[in-house]
Amino acid sequence: MSGPDISVVICVYTEDRWEDILAAVDSVRAQSRPALETLLVVDHNAALLDRLTKEYKEAGQVRVLANAGPRGLSAGRNTGIAAARGDVIAFLDDDAVAERDWLRHFAEGYADPRVMAVGGRTEPVWASGRRPAWFPEEFDWIVGCTYKGLPAGLVKVRNVLGGNASFRRTAFDAAGGFATGIGRDGDKRPLGCEETELCIRLTRARPDAILLIDDRAVIHHRVPEAREHFGYFRTRAYAEGLSKALVARSVGTDKGLESERRYATRVLPAGVARGLRDFLLARPGGAGRAGAIVAGVLTAAGGYAMGSVRARRAGTVFTVAEIEGGSG
Repeated sequence: MSGPDISVVICVYTEDRWEDILAAVDSVRAQSRPALETLLVVDHNAALLDRLTKEYKEAGQVRVLANAGPRGLSAGRNTGIAAARGDVIAFLDDDAVAERDWLRHFAEGYADPRVMAVGGRTEPVWASGRRPAWFPEEFDWIVGCTYKGLPAGLVKVRNVLGGNASFRRTAFDAAGGFATGIGRDGDKRPLGCEETELCIRLTRARPDAILLIDDRAVIHHRVPEAREHFGYFRTRAYAEGLSKALVARSVGTDKGLESERRYATRVLPAGVARGLRDFLLARPGGAGRAGAIVAGVLTAAGGYAMGSVRARRAGTVFTVAEIEGGSG
């Protein structure tokens, strides 16, 4: 098959997602364009590591690995990158399933040798069966999904979204791996932005690099019931502000907040206006969506302010891994 060989990395950490993990792997194995391999990287959970090793003992294209770095998603991804044999490394969340042509669309994006990363579209699967009426689509990033305001089609972007993304191996040679200390590390606070920081660092190391999102590369991401409530919405928005402060410290506010400025000045005001319009037309959830957007902005801004203060006091709080390996 023409095009790059693609390794798929799925980072896992809890047995509570056992059925989700199996479904994620099955979706990779059912791809119209087969993956070279699937790597399951287990984050410091010996029981899960043993259980998955037994589950996939006879599956030659599925390898189970222990996170070789500190606890957290970034180190898990770096472990997968180092072990992967593919020319391209794709990442899939452990509670998501990919549509059949997911990898085919990723592969097509790399026909241009300047393309260093290709991301896709992530659709929410709500545990309750439907989107909460108050939950604005502009904030679907809260639950790890593609949000209203991102351009449609095949487009150049500043950064891809980590749960549905792929990178050339040479991207990590140029920029290093995911930074530890920015994203989720096993604690209770839902931090993020590690892929944003990596993508900005990549385009600085390779100014000619092109990063794409192809919205035909679709995955479906499960949203548990606990994340359908305003309490989680507020907690995640605050954590995003904390994470953005770390990204800005790493790469500067010009690049670190470039997309966020457009989002805050164009996308969100339009969302508030739609919510108020729906309220006046007596449509369900209109006032709630408008209020959630305002609350989300203020909460994220508060997190950013607090994160900026902490970052200045603590100095550098993250490290960038150098990736070695690639031969399996």
